[in-house]
Amino acid sequence: MASPPRRPVNPMEAAEALFKPMKKPAAPAQERRALPEVKELVSIKLDSAVLEHFQKDGAGWQDRINDALRAVVAAESE
Repeated sequence: MASPPRRPVNPMEAAEALFKPMKKPAAPAQERRALPEVKELVSIKLDSAVLEHFQKDGAGWQDRINDALRAVVAAESE
């Protein structure tokens, strides 16, 4: 079975193909930054000893890890 030609053979079809509206290119994806002081959901791996240390006082252990990391960031920026 022969495949159809890529270019139109008929001059009228060729002219219409030239003036056919072009597709708009897709807009590039823009990375959205989180608002300051807004917590983002992430997944990290921690040593079991570190996790036990922060979990030993019960609920709120994720906030305690966040506070400890924030203190390190503040100390480095001084």
